[in-house]
Amino acid sequence: MTSTNVPAAAMPEQKSDKPTKKVDSDRTRAENRLGQKLVAPAIVLMLIVTAFPMVRAIWLSTFDYALTAPDDRNFIGIQNYLTALTDPLFWKSTGITVLYMVVTVAIELVIGFIFALVMHRVIFGRGIVRTSILIPYGIITVVSGFTWQFAFSYTNGFVNGWLPFIGDDFNWFGETTPAVIAICISEIWKTTPFMSLLLLAGLAQVSEDMIEAAKVDGASWWQRLWKVIIPNMRAAIMVAILFRALDAYRIFDNIFVMTNGAVDTQSISFLTYRQTIEQFQLGMGSALSVLLFLSVLLIAWLIIKLFRVDLAQARQEG
Repeated sequence: MTSTNVPAAAMPEQKSDKPTKKVDSDRTRAENRLGQKLVAPAIVLMLIVTAFPMVRAIWLSTFDYALTAPDDRNFIGIQNYLTALTDPLFWKSTGITVLYMVVTVAIELVIGFIFALVMHRVIFGRGIVRTSILIPYGIITVVSGFTWQFAFSYTNGFVNGWLPFIGDDFNWFGETTPAVIAICISEIWKTTPFMSLLLLAGLAQVSEDMIEAAKVDGASWWQRLWKVIIPNMRAAIMVAILFRALDAYRIFDNIFVMTNGAVDTQSISFLTYRQTIEQFQLGMGSALSVLLFLSVLLIAWLIIKLFRVDLAQARQEG
């Protein structure tokens, strides 16, 4: 028998079971290189501006150091951290700080989303509507704090007059719960426009074709909201919550103006201020600032892990 040679071109191709490695497109690689070049000067500048204060704060936190006795500086290692972490006042301040963050961010997310929908859908007077919604964010926090302190005053404020069931002489700043409510309201009023601005940018990225297709399929407004709009805004919602959560966790101005930390309303930032500025304890104050920084990093990591947003997919490249 004679063997026949089958041409290699006629041989069937064998499919490999190995998964093919995803290769980034030229556009993606070019954008990544451009992004690195654009952010490099800012990163270098931030390192120059922030690296020295951060390193010095860590260094000072290892000393028993008070400005009242600048020559009496003793190295104590991590003792300041141990003192802070075993102090009930630190954990009480941490708890009230987390409460500020959770309450304000949750309410701002709902109200901000409503404002974003209004700004996105309004047809007539769009500029006036958007400007009106964003006005509170343009006011200095200290000014808005004094304004709300006056509003909640039981002597000459107007809030008690609007709420007759609590009485004209009700002191909002006399107990912890009403004082926290007043601070949260002032914070929500001030920063909700920022949340709505970020969500408005996310709404602009939602394809109108997808919404129209869902409408043609018979989806109700609520179904379009939960099945189309919100899933496609996941990246924008994550960014909005991330920015506001980190900012709310560092709340200071409204507490300083409205209660000065009285009736157990002080946050971690305010506790750090008291140790550093009022009591001149640079060692303990630096330790608290380092713990605050680490807490902020932890919160950012948790939020990013919770949302699990693929930014490449959000840009419709993945």
